[in-house]
Amino acid sequence: MAEYHLKAPLTDEDITKLKIGDTVYISGECFTCRSRLQKYIFDEKNVLPFDTKDRNVLIHNGPIVIKENGKWKLVSFMPTSSIRFEKWGAKSVSEWGLKMIVGKTTMGAQTAKMMKEKKCVHVSPRSVSPNLWIDSIDVEDVYLFDELGSIEAAWFFKLHDLGPFIVDIDCNGNNFFDKLDGEIAQRKRNALNELGIDESFEFTKLY
Repeated sequence: MAEYHLKAPLTDEDITKLKIGDTVYISGECFTCRSRLQKYIFDEKNVLPFDTKDRNVLIHNGPIVIKENGKWKLVSFMPTSSIRFEKWGAKSVSEWGLKMIVGKTTMGAQTAKMMKEKKCVHVSPRSVSPNLWIDSIDVEDVYLFDELGSIEAAWFFKLHDLGPFIVDIDCNGNNFFDKLDGEIAQRKRNALNELGIDESFEFTKLY
């Protein structure tokens, strides 16, 4: 597997070289969103109050940010589970011109299909210690703070070699977790076979 250090805004050339399982670090500008922002834009038909043309990295994240001495200070950061936002995944890739979505776990078939069409990838954190990343993130601005609240607002971050992330959906529609699930299922079958247990075996239900 390869390792890449990419600078946003990302290009098709950046994206097409990424394969599932590759490690990625990200620098440059990005923005955050959670469910409320996507509902506000896609379901409630409000207009996104900023241009994503040169900010094509989206992080599924609700950061904890406070204001000190008139400046925003990032207190805690960790991408949240992207599969929760599958309803809007394909739309966000298409309408916002995304080249990368950062989030835990993965996304579904419709988003992967749009990623293949538009040349976009999904990456998941390899780290489980989010506050180690704070020094790699500058808070630049925030949009829709009053409308959506601090956690659900769109935060503008500038990243400095943030990572590591693993590419779990590439722009060819391959999904790392689908492959992993298949390997796990095969190992389970092998283990049951070695133990002489039928595959129809079910765990004991206590209640």
